[in-house]
Amino acid sequence: MQGWKKWTLRGLAALLGLVLLVLLGAWLFLRASLPQLDGEHQDAGLSAEVRIERDASGVPMITGATRLDVAYATGFVHAQERFFQMDLLRRTASGELAELFGSRAVPLDRANRLHRFASRAQATFARLAPAERALLERYAAGVNAGLAALGARPFEYALTGAAQRPWHGADSLLVVWAMYIDLQGMQASRELARGWLREHSDAAQLAFLLPEATAFDTTLDGGAPPAPAPIPAHAPAWWGGAPAAADAPIKLAGLDVTDSVGSNNYALAGSRSTNGAAIVADDMHLGLQLPNIWYRLALRFPDQAAPGGQRRLVGVSLPGAPPSVIVGSNGQVAWAFTNSYADALDLVELGVDAARPGQVKVAGQWETPQEHVESILVKGAPAERMVFRETSLGPIREAGGRSYAVHWIAHDPAALNMQHLKLESSATLDAALATAATDGIPAQNFVAGDAQGNIGWTIAGLLPQRATAPSDTTFPLAADAATPTWAGALPYAAHPRVVNPANGQLTTANSRQLMGAGYALLGDGGYDLGMRNHQLHDGLAALGAQTDVRRAFDAALDDRAILIGAWRDRALAALDAGALAGHPARAEFRRLLETSWDGRASINSVGYRLARDFMWALHDLLYGGANLALKDLDPKASAAGASARWPAVVARLLDTRPAGWLPPGHADWQALQLAAVDRAIAALQDAGTPLAQATWGQRNTAGVAHPISMAVPALRPWLAAPADQLAGDAHMPRVAGPKFGQSERLVVSPGREEEGLYNMPGGQSGHPLSPFFLTGHGAWVDGKPTPLLPGAARYTLRLHP
Repeated sequence: MQGWKKWTLRGLAALLGLVLLVLLGAWLFLRASLPQLDGEHQDAGLSAEVRIERDASGVPMITGATRLDVAYATGFVHAQERFFQMDLLRRTASGELAELFGSRAVPLDRANRLHRFASRAQATFARLAPAERALLERYAAGVNAGLAALGARPFEYALTGAAQRPWHGADSLLVVWAMYIDLQGMQASRELARGWLREHSDAAQLAFLLPEATAFDTTLDGGAPPAPAPIPAHAPAWWGGAPAAADAPIKLAGLDVTDSVGSNNYALAGSRSTNGAAIVADDMHLGLQLPNIWYRLALRFPDQAAPGGQRRLVGVSLPGAPPSVIVGSNGQVAWAFTNSYADALDLVELGVDAARPGQVKVAGQWETPQEHVESILVKGAPAERMVFRETSLGPIREAGGRSYAVHWIAHDPAALNMQHLKLESSATLDAALATAATDGIPAQNFVAGDAQGNIGWTIAGLLPQRATAPSDTTFPLAADAATPTWAGALPYAAHPRVVNPANGQLTTANSRQLMGAGYALLGDGGYDLGMRNHQLHDGLAALGAQTDVRRAFDAALDDRAILIGAWRDRALAALDAGALAGHPARAEFRRLLETSWDGRASINSVGYRLARDFMWALHDLLYGGANLALKDLDPKASAAGASARWPAVVARLLDTRPAGWLPPGHADWQALQLAAVDRAIAALQDAGTPLAQATWGQRNTAGVAHPISMAVPALRPWLAAPADQLAGDAHMPRVAGPKFGQSERLVVSPGREEEGLYNMPGGQSGHPLSPFFLTGHGAWVDGKPTPLLPGAARYTLRLHP
């Protein structure tokens, strides 16, 4: 018996030793894949030494003798810190994620492969000027050298069992197309949703339900919104349908409302600043994960416009994209972006005829689509063969038993170019605005300011040239071509501009930018409600003159609950003495609305969460039937997606209380509002959350993690940021959601970059063992700015020819 115990103990000791060896091997492997921070590296393609000096947070200053050398070094750094992120972006655009993640990624690959961006990237790369191709090729060479210099392949490939592929110059174009998908890809679902509403509502009902503007809209041209459409006598038949099965747990549609594309940017003229230079600010709202989408850096190289001088760029780069600063300052001009939501896509219904097999009717003409055969490689399964058909207007997509041509500006040969690089040398606001209009990116609100104090706005990126009213093309277009789709791109010189407004400020926040003639050039690709921009505009105006960079930074942290405050007032008015009698849960709801409310989307506020849930419960009770039908049409289609202005529509109904719009089963409009209160209470009960514990922070808890944590959940503790409770929400400048929010906060005066401020979620590195994996994340959570420029060099890597 003693011998048996001895051998058992020996076996356990051996097993423990084996486990320790495996863990040690894994740790050593992970350590080997960390980037090189100090020392030297040689490459025959360099013309002279390049220095990569990182500060204590891992932010590099890259200094080289030529722009090509700096592009190479940028690729080297991006690859060592962020290669898996770069690879996911190019694979997203090319529809090749299933090769890494298996069959669950096939639906997304199918949707993106439809656009054949991989072949478009090759064609666009071949058309670039030789100097532009050379820059992308040097960047790609740096990427591949950075990968080769690692002691082991990036850890993500060890976990997925895949081999990383080399980087090619055309891959950087695919990264930009991935941003087209992210920033404009929802427009097809939106058009399908609006098409369904049009088919199930009459013209008067549709005009009321889908307003083109609201009183919240604060536009750059200062125009007043048009008068709202009259409220028709009766609602459409689908209005007020059941939001879900009667026995299903209640989940409010508004739980994920912050998971949409947005951003704030703004500028103050020199007349409003303490130093006479413009102040430019940007916080782009995107999905949050580790590593963060942006990589912060500074670049320094000889200034061609000033022989003997140095050009210094500072801001954020997008790993994998053409190697430049996306948002930042060149010392003379600073610039920032928000998604414009210009109408960039049409769904054109195709006609079919049994007598014309293989043909479709496109905008009134019959044609035979081209067929493209694609093979999707699937990890752990056979490859999937796919056949795509493409018309003269774009690829064919099926939805709701109909066929549509997807006519998207992203397919235009001019959709991508290298014009963004010209911002590096723009010396004045006018030069920057002219360059921005020609930039080959998804159409963005471009706000810029220069060292002389001038500020301006235009649309950067390609716009369709349309000949019809904006409202006509926000629905699927009929096969008979009664409403024509766009034909060609709007000339760059026709892009609207606003320069040096009298009030000395510019703000954009994804809402309608113009009320005047320029609106027809942009259309409406899904504008925000307008409250966020309204609040940002008023907040900046309240700063007055003599504003410094720090005060401008704080404008992005405004979490005042102005919109939700109005819904709180409505809920309190509905919860009168009669409504509370015999309803203790309603009484508790009212008590918390009154006592746990500070007028902000603060983490300890129960009142904010309950008022917000009340608003969304009303949405569910009124639009629930439509949402059920829309999910069958397109998984991403929804009534809120069809129009983000729905809260203004519901508010008008509650103010006027027309009998024809009161849903069946409710005695009056107060009864409907009480049903919404009860629904909000039931949703929390079904989630196991007592009312008194339903703080906004308990709901708005960060879930920022590396994508590998979804494939290997056991690794999440090492691959995720802390589960911080976040202040802020959708309809206020401080946008915050569990997996969506301000992906960076940047404020700078051109020529005074030393005063610039910055923070972002996550750190510089995508490696969990890197000291820079989460460096600075806490400052982002707390809204505490850090210097924009890199600090003193802590690590120095020299690249030699």
